[in-house]
Amino acid sequence: MRIRLAFTASFVAIVGLAACGGGDTAAPSNSTGDAPGVTAHEMSSMPSTGDAGGTFSDADVVFAQGMIPHHEGAIEMSDIALDPTVGASPEIQALARQIKAAQDPEIDQMTALLKAWGQPVAMDMTPEEMADMEGMMSMEDMESLGSLTGPAFDTAWAAMMIEHHRGAIVMAETVKSSGSNPEVLALADAIIAGQSAEIAVLQPLAG
Repeated sequence: MRIRLAFTASFVAIVGLAACGGGDTAAPSNSTGDAPGVTAHEMSSMPSTGDAGGTFSDADVVFAQGMIPHHEGAIEMSDIALDPTVGASPEIQALARQIKAAQDPEIDQMTALLKAWGQPVAMDMTPEEMADMEGMMSMEDMESLGSLTGPAFDTAWAAMMIEHHRGAIVMAETVKSSGSNPEVLALADAIIAGQSAEIAVLQPLAG
């Protein structure tokens, strides 16, 4: 299987985004009927460039610029899981579909905010710099994942997605302590809640 590596390089380094952390929370009841025990991210994360786009801080910009490629990494992993050649389980495929459905609109939202603020959406980065982002998988990690099939793939994918989600939670918690844009802060809350719930479902699948 050929892996499509199409990450957008758009992260600005900030002290605190590389910190380890992120907790697990009990999964709320499923409202989508898709992956058991996982609730989709709040619809407050749909694109908006209203009044909230007019007030922002450097921390808000850093968060949006960094979270876009971080989300794209999760979507890339989800695309691999949905490739029929890897033989992912129905549970993993359901989670992959849910992750894509939650994070695609969030990418659109953050892109719209950055444009409304007159800030760059994409920042040039090397693959090595991209891999240094909290929870981000390297190209080698992605290639290794794509070489697996069946139960081995499921276990590796779940473990990698847990690490990736924990990185996103760290980034969301950081902007909650230093950001000022109401839309960004609401998005951070949605990311923490949604990805913590997904971690709770992923943990038994990671072995």
